Amino acid sequence: MGQDGLKRTVRVPAGPVSLEASLGIPAGAYGLVVFAHGSGSGRHSPRNQYVAQMLHQGGLATLLLDLLTPAEAAEDARTRRARFDIGLLAARLVAATDWLGERPATRHFRVGYFGASTGGGAALVAAAERADVVGAVVSRGGRPDLAGAALACVRAPTLLIAGGDDAPVITLNQEALAALTCEKRLVVVPGASHLFEEPGALERVADLALHWLTRYLAPGRTHPTHAGALDDEELASGPWG
Repeated sequence: MGQDGLKRTVRVPAGPVSLEASLGIPAGAYGLVVFAHGSGSGRHSPRNQYVAQMLHQGGLATLLLDLLTPAEAAEDARTRRARFDIGLLAARLVAATDWLGERPATRHFRVGYFGASTGGGAALVAAAERADVVGAVVSRGGRPDLAGAALACVRAPTLLIAGGDDAPVITLNQEALAALTCEKRLVVVPGASHLFEEPGALERVADLALHWLTRYLAPGRTHPTHAGALDDEELASGPWG
C-alpha cells in the first residue's frame, strides 16, 4: 500500500461472532471489494491476496474477510460442513457490508464482491439481499449454482470466471448463468485448472476482475435495467476470453 493508503487488520461483528479481516484502502480509491473465500480457505489465501493487490493498483479498496471464526474453521477442516453453509456465509457477507456502510472511512464506497469456490455462491446470495448497495460481483472458479433461487434476484452485474480444464465447474457456471437475469458474463480461461495455478492464469483472472469491477463501481454508475445492456462493441473492448 502506498504511503497515503491504509492497510490494517479489523474485526467485523457478525451476529454472535466477530470475524477477522484485512482492510486495504489505496490513496484515491473509488470503490471497495469484499472477498468471499472458498472451501477451506481464508483471508490469507495467496490467490485472493494477489488479486487484491492488483485491485489496489487499479484504485479499488479491498476487505479480505475470514467468513469463519478460527474454531469454526478448525471444525470445518474435519467435517467440511460450514464451507457449504451458504446461508451462514452469505449472512456474514451481509453483516460485513453493513459494517462497511457504518464506518466513516468506508461508507462512501460503492461495494463489490469477489467470491471464490463456495464463496461465489455466498456472494451472489448476499448481493441479492443487498441489491441497493452491491454494484458488481465477480466469481473465480466459483459455485454460483449454490445460490439457488437467489440467482434470479441478483441485480448487480455479475462476471463468472471458470478454468478451461475445470469441466464440472464450467457446467455449473453455465447453469447459473442461465438463471441470472442481471447483466452477466461467463469467461472461461483456457488451460486453467480450478485453482488457476498455471502460468498466467491468475493474472488473467485479476485483469478480468479489475476490468469488470472498474466498469461497474466507478462513481455515477447505475445498475443496468436489463440483461444484455452492454452492446457488442463495448463487450469487444474488454479483455474477454
